[in-house]
Amino acid sequence: MLEKLQIVKQRFDEIGDLIIQPDVMTDQKRYIALTKEYKDLKILVEKREEYKSLLDNISEAEDIISEGGDPEMVDMAKMQYEEAKTRLPVLEDEIKFLLIPKEPEDSKNAVVELRAGTGGDEASIFAGDLFRMYTKYCENRGWKVDVVDFSEGTNGGFKEIQFEVTGEDVYGTLKFEAGVHRVQRVPQTETQGRIHTSAATVMVFPEAEEFDVEVNPKDVRIDFFCSSGPGGQSVNTTYSAVRLTHIPTGLVAQCQDQKSQHKNKEKAFKVLRSRLYDMELAKKNAEDSEKRGSMVTSGDRSAKIRTYNYPQGRVTDHRIGLTLYDLSNIVNGDIQRIIDELQLADNTEKLKANTDLI
Repeated sequence: MLEKLQIVKQRFDEIGDLIIQPDVMTDQKRYIALTKEYKDLKILVEKREEYKSLLDNISEAEDIISEGGDPEMVDMAKMQYEEAKTRLPVLEDEIKFLLIPKEPEDSKNAVVELRAGTGGDEASIFAGDLFRMYTKYCENRGWKVDVVDFSEGTNGGFKEIQFEVTGEDVYGTLKFEAGVHRVQRVPQTETQGRIHTSAATVMVFPEAEEFDVEVNPKDVRIDFFCSSGPGGQSVNTTYSAVRLTHIPTGLVAQCQDQKSQHKNKEKAFKVLRSRLYDMELAKKNAEDSEKRGSMVTSGDRSAKIRTYNYPQGRVTDHRIGLTLYDLSNIVNGDIQRIIDELQLADNTEKLKANTDLI
C-alpha cells in the first residue's frame, strides 16, 4: 500500500510543479486536466499521511508495551494500539476505492433529458415530478440548473425537458440516474381509484467542451423558429428558438429558453457536442460493461432502474436491490443515499476488475 501511495505522492509533486509552468497555463485543455488530477491526488496524499501516522502509532505502541515500565504509559499505549488497529482496515478500504482509476468525464457538467414514456398525461406529470426532484437535489448540492428546452404536457408536467447542471463532479454523480423510472400510483384523472404504472426516461450526457468534440459547421443544418413556451410576446413572436441537425448522425439539438437567438444557438451547440460525445462514450461503456458484467452504469436506456410506489411509500432501485420506505423525502430531492449505494456498488465492481489494488 505504501509503495502505491509513494507513486501517488511523486505524481502529486510533479503536477504541482507543472501547473505553474507558463506553457501549461496557456494550454487550457491540459491545464484543466492537470488541476483536476492535482485536486483528486491531494485527497490521496492526505490519506497517505494518515496511513503513515497510524503505522507509526502502532509501532510506537508495540515498543512501549513490549518494554513494560510505567503501567500508565503501557495502558495509554494499549489504547493507542487498539485505536490505530481499528482505524487501519477502514482507511485501507478508503484508499483502495480512491486508487480506482477515475473516468475522465466524471468531473464534467451534465446535460439531463427527461422524457415522458408510457402512461399518457400521468407520465408527463411524473416527468415533471422527476424534474422537481432533480432540481431540489442539485440545489442542495450547490449546483446550478439551467433549462435548455421543454415541451409541456397537456395536464401538467413535461412531455420532454432538457436542462444543464453545472457544478463539481456533476456527471460522475448524475450518470447513475440514467434509465427508465417507473411510478405506481392513482393518477389525478383516475375516477375509480385504480393504481396505474407510468414511466419516464432519464438520459444524462457529459457536457462536452469544444476541445472534446469538433463539430464541422458544414455538417450542421440550422433552423430558426418561434418559441412555444412562456416568456412573453417577444419570445413567442420572434424567431429566437434554434434547432440544429447534425447531418452525418441525424442528431438534433434545440434551445428555446433564451430570448436571444445567439444565446439559444450557443446552448444548442453545447447540447449537440454533448450528444456526439455521449455517442462515443456509450460505445466505450458498452465494452466496459461487457467486460465487467456491470448493471450499475451500463448505459442501457431501456432498462427499468427504479420504481416509485406511492401506496406503499416505497422506492426500489432494481440494479442493486435497494428498497427505501422514504418516498416523500426522496421525491423532494433526498436521493443522495441511493446515489451513494450505487457508487459503492460500481466502485466494488471496479475494484474486483483492478485486482492489483486489492
